[in-house]
Amino acid sequence: MINEGVTAALAARDATRNGDDSHTSGTGVRRPVQVARECTYPDFLKCQPLNFKGTEGVVGLTQWFEKMESVYSISNCTVACQVKFAMCTLQGNALTWWNSHVKTTTPEAAHAMPWRTLKKMMTNKYCPRGEIKKLEFEMWNLKVKGNDVVAYSQRFQELALMCDRMFPEEIDQVEKYVGGLPDTIHGSVMATKPKTMQDAIEFATELMDKKINTWAERQADNKRKSDDTTRNNQNQQPNKRQNTGRAYAAGNGDRRPYGGPKPLCSKCNYHHEGPCAPKCHKCNRFGHVSRDCRSPPNVNTGANQRACFECGAGAQGQFQSDGPKIEEQQQPG
Repeated sequence: MINEGVTAALAARDATRNGDDSHTSGTGVRRPVQVARECTYPDFLKCQPLNFKGTEGVVGLTQWFEKMESVYSISNCTVACQVKFAMCTLQGNALTWWNSHVKTTTPEAAHAMPWRTLKKMMTNKYCPRGEIKKLEFEMWNLKVKGNDVVAYSQRFQELALMCDRMFPEEIDQVEKYVGGLPDTIHGSVMATKPKTMQDAIEFATELMDKKINTWAERQADNKRKSDDTTRNNQNQQPNKRQNTGRAYAAGNGDRRPYGGPKPLCSKCNYHHEGPCAPKCHKCNRFGHVSRDCRSPPNVNTGANQRACFECGAGAQGQFQSDGPKIEEQQQPG
């Protein structure tokens, strides 16, 4: 009996030592254990759960599910209160649907429903199979529109939540995501071999931002060069117009019509009275004779003179062979 008593005492001592040391002090006195406070509805609302109206579609319902589960974790909501608190966020058509369901049973039985069962009921109600197929078709054909990689990434993630059976592993999602990127960055993203969706999205977004910034800088540089060229042309145009105007003025001044009283001579085509002025046969100008001409001799002029004396008519048809030579005529008074 003594041995049995000693053995029992030793076993009790070992049990005390092997217990939760976090609740014992250094003196061996057991500290009181703090019991976690049960989550109340105000605590639940402080975590800002989303409302659901039933018109948000498949993506909206999925986001409501994710946000609700996050609130459960933060607020330490008990399993017994999950459905009861979640149903307080329903509005519009969704609230009408839930009230109809409660009438078929009792409020106690409806609130005792497991969260997983509620998710399945709401998925069957607001995510019919036909809608899921439409989302899967959109997922297969989803590509970047223009250069908006941010919108593409957001829509891809939304669709991936409801089309999870299309991608058994995350690497499958990554391959589909990279396949929808534009050719300008597709090869660069593929070369990095991203392992997760987060890596692929971050690298694609950063790379596209660099491409857009480079393109914007190039456009600004081209516009600046174009503006400089236009400005230089505008500065040069007034000078050209001024010179042209002077040239026209000079030309018009040389060709002003004769307004004097002297008649036009049909022989020399000049306005004068009396016989025509002598003409030089070296330079073919009126007003002086050949012996007084200071211009160099012209070969063509000499040939014309010979032709004139042989045929009896001048090259210009201004004198005859039997008449007096023009160079011997005197300048009219």
